[in-house]
Amino acid sequence: MGVDATNGEEDLHSAGPMRLCAVSRTPADRDDLIRFVAGPDGSIVPDLACRLPGRGVWVGGTRAVVEAAVRQKAFSRSLKQQIVVPEDLPARIDHLMARRLGEAVSIANKAGLLIAGFAKVDALITAGRAAVLIHAADGAAGGASKLDRKYKALVGAEQAENTVVNELTGPELDLAIGRSNVVHAAASEGGASWRILQEARRLRRYRSGEALKATNSNTGRA
Repeated sequence: MGVDATNGEEDLHSAGPMRLCAVSRTPADRDDLIRFVAGPDGSIVPDLACRLPGRGVWVGGTRAVVEAAVRQKAFSRSLKQQIVVPEDLPARIDHLMARRLGEAVSIANKAGLLIAGFAKVDALITAGRAAVLIHAADGAAGGASKLDRKYKALVGAEQAENTVVNELTGPELDLAIGRSNVVHAAASEGGASWRILQEARRLRRYRSGEALKATNSNTGRA
């Protein structure tokens, strides 16, 4: 079964990349949406990995659209049953996305692709091996700006714009990397590094509500 154009329901295994937003009632790429399913207790559950069984509801991947879905009771309408929606659902999704980004950073670290510390990041940039730059959102701006300028000069403004990540706080980076006081980190090329970018873009879009530039997952270039 494909998308139900009436209410935004879908079959998890339906073919094609397009899904219907239950709020705007317009089709969009599934990567730009968030999937929700009804839990066993009748509460709505965000399915960010799109793996949970059952019929789902797709909603635009920004906080504003999720808030609209809550106000308009889009989940109950789409699933044709009474759905319990937590009041803090938009904040929960933000937390889940940040956790997924932290997990991506952790995986890259375990894969040996990631280094941390201003001097090490600076050296990786100089060597031309930095594919992703990561700064703590609550870190001092001076060090980040210095590294960003150097990175931008080497890879170009467009690639730098798409491969600098600053969505995680210092404590979140500490937890992801397994060390304290992380302010700057960088990753070299690899599949785990591209996942960092994918998760960061998703979280950035959710928070900002703005459309993001698509990039090639194999090169990191726009």
